[in-house]
Amino acid sequence: MGEFELIRRHFQRGAASGTASGAVVLGIGDDCALLQPSPGHQLAISSDMLVEGRHFFPDVDPAALGHKALAVNLSDLAAMGARPLGFTLALALPSADEAWIAAFAAGLLALADGHACPLVGGDTTRGPLNLCVTVFGELLPGHALRRDAAQAGDDLYVSGRTGEARLALEQLRGVEWALAAGAGTVDPEARARLERPTPRNALGLALAGLVGPHGVHAAIDLSDGLVGDLGHILQASGVGAEVNLPALPLAPLLQAVPEAQRLECLLAGGDDYELLFSAAPAARAAIAAAAEASATPVTRIGRITAATGLRWLDADGGARAIDARSFDHFA
Repeated sequence: MGEFELIRRHFQRGAASGTASGAVVLGIGDDCALLQPSPGHQLAISSDMLVEGRHFFPDVDPAALGHKALAVNLSDLAAMGARPLGFTLALALPSADEAWIAAFAAGLLALADGHACPLVGGDTTRGPLNLCVTVFGELLPGHALRRDAAQAGDDLYVSGRTGEARLALEQLRGVEWALAAGAGTVDPEARARLERPTPRNALGLALAGLVGPHGVHAAIDLSDGLVGDLGHILQASGVGAEVNLPALPLAPLLQAVPEAQRLECLLAGGDDYELLFSAAPAARAAIAAAAEASATPVTRIGRITAATGLRWLDADGGARAIDARSFDHFA
């Protein structure tokens, strides 16, 4: 199976496929795709790369890998409050294993269908397994959920819960404390959180509609861990934060994990792909309504402060010293 037959057979789809978007003027089959955003909208663009041995295990389910390759990019659009328009895929494969490619494409395109985000182009080549997705979205000017917009006095929220993906990673690595939490095996729910994350696009779109002086201000998606990703908001906005540790939503599976490892999972685990955002206290009712409308749980975990720095608070409101660092590819 040659390169162009591979593309035609597994990735090229017609308008009747269910992924057709009004924004796509010209998709796969020419030198460039042509996208037409809605009048008066801005483009939001993001790229993420997944490398075998760095981001996923060699024996990962290819359908799950296809899902995750797009999910991590859709999560970036969610963090900006942008509506998906389409995406491109650059794919390096060690061989044209048709069964593997078919499963990968099925996982990828199923998620694309669910978010009306069609594949519009890309590239394939022979090489070590490597996936790079670039996603395109649109949003109204002034409604982006930017990292530099947090304000002192804001409430701090997180969607869903953190930590399960890191637990699954340690279970797959055979780490003793992690396996003990899963009764000696890899917990299937935690593994799904690692390999098939749920991008929070419905919530992101709802939050974008609440952007304003007395509404939602800043947001980021949690890809590298709460401590580091919150740090990006604080640095960009020139503010600090207090996080109430007991307020962090906790998966039942993590309750059996020793505290040091539990905090590592919750605060520095990464691969959660939840939304962390700040909003004025006046927006609490509107945020609760947005969470309900998008079927996405959100939890208020702290507040933004004028004093810079990040402070962790215990159940009594006292300061807690925690040494947690997020993932860094070059650290």
